[in-house]
Amino acid sequence: MNFYILTLFPDMVSQGLNTSIIGRAAGRGLLSIRTVNIRDYAFNKHQSVDDYPYGGGAGMLMQAEPVYLAYEAAAEEIRTRRQGCGEQERKPRVVYLSPQGAVFNQCMADELAKEEDLIFLCGHYEGIDERVLEEIVTDQVSIGDYVLTGGELPAMVMVDTISRLVPGVLHNDVSAESESFQDNLLEHPQYSRPEVWHGKRVPEVLLSGHHANILKWKREQSILRTKERRPDLLERCALTEQEKVWIGKM
Repeated sequence: MNFYILTLFPDMVSQGLNTSIIGRAAGRGLLSIRTVNIRDYAFNKHQSVDDYPYGGGAGMLMQAEPVYLAYEAAAEEIRTRRQGCGEQERKPRVVYLSPQGAVFNQCMADELAKEEDLIFLCGHYEGIDERVLEEIVTDQVSIGDYVLTGGELPAMVMVDTISRLVPGVLHNDVSAESESFQDNLLEHPQYSRPEVWHGKRVPEVLLSGHHANILKWKREQSILRTKERRPDLLERCALTEQEKVWIGKM
């Protein structure tokens, strides 16, 4: 999978993503993470890409042309590679990280993970000239109802989440299928050695070796934890009739 991140702070993004699981996956060729410095496409010696907004208002606005040229650089690389592979030309998916976008979740990550190429556009200052957003952006996404200083951290969050769904990135691909939010349930409690720590024992069922009972316990604990911590998720969860009755008695 190929990620292109259009940003004013490429070092921040590169340093954050070139470590741990994501960095190792990139080193093995499972992921390609490219940063495109929007300042490289400025038209002045100071490489400034912002200006005052028409109509007044606080702060500065990122100009359309440097953003568009940075996008074109990434899009041209994608076009060239696809043509070399004999693929049909199509516009790449461009995600603008914005507090006005749809809130990112696991379902969205699953969908985006099916793409071969993703371009992330990181805003800064008071935002980006609306005209270039209309021309290049296909998706506006927020990672939550709060405001950050720029789109770099949200882009890194999304790249991390999506990358974990790419086959081979996790050594145990099954783990990505059983974690929190994957089926609208929070993950069950987990334990490791020793069996007793500070007087607290590992639940006996996990030591029993009885696979069916362990799976049943994990499912029940996931439902219990979701009801306690995120009851809103249960509305979207595919529960059995027996589980619905069980929850109703809790």
